[in-house]
Amino acid sequence: MLKRESRLFMAALLVLACLGISACGQMQTKQELTEADIAALEQRVRERWQTLIDKDFAEAWEYASPNYRAVVPKNMFRHNFSYTLDWQLTGIEVVAYDADAAVASVTVRVMSKPVKQTSISAQFGAVPATIREKWVSIDGEWWHSTNG
Repeated sequence: MLKRESRLFMAALLVLACLGISACGQMQTKQELTEADIAALEQRVRERWQTLIDKDFAEAWEYASPNYRAVVPKNMFRHNFSYTLDWQLTGIEVVAYDADAAVASVTVRVMSKPVKQTSISAQFGAVPATIREKWVSIDGEWWHSTNG
C-alpha cells in the first residue's frame, strides 16, 4: 500500500493531467469566426450605426448588451448622443476576435459634420473618424459592448 503522501502526490498528478487534457481540448476546439459569422456581425454593426445616423437613439439602445440594458435605462442612454452631428458610415472591418471571451473588435469608419453649417465648419467639411468598438456574442447574437 502506498503511503498517504504518495497517494496525494499521485492524485495531484492525475488532476494536473486531467486539467492539461482539458486545456488542450479547449485549444483544439477554439473556433475562429466564419465568413457567415463576420457577415452577421457586420450587419449588426451596420444596423446599429443606421439607428445613430437616423438619430433613433432609443432604437440604438436595443443593440447594447443585455447586461448594459439591465443597468442603463433607455431614457438615460439617449443622453449619450448629440443631435447636432450628422454621420455617414464609410466602412466596417472586424479586426480581432477572442474566442474564449466571444468578443470581437470592430473598426468603424464614419464621416461627421455639423447639422447646421457655420462659416467655420463649412471650411472643414465632413471630418473622418475611426472608432474601435467591441461586440460580444451571446447565444449566437451580437451585442454592442460599452466596456472599453
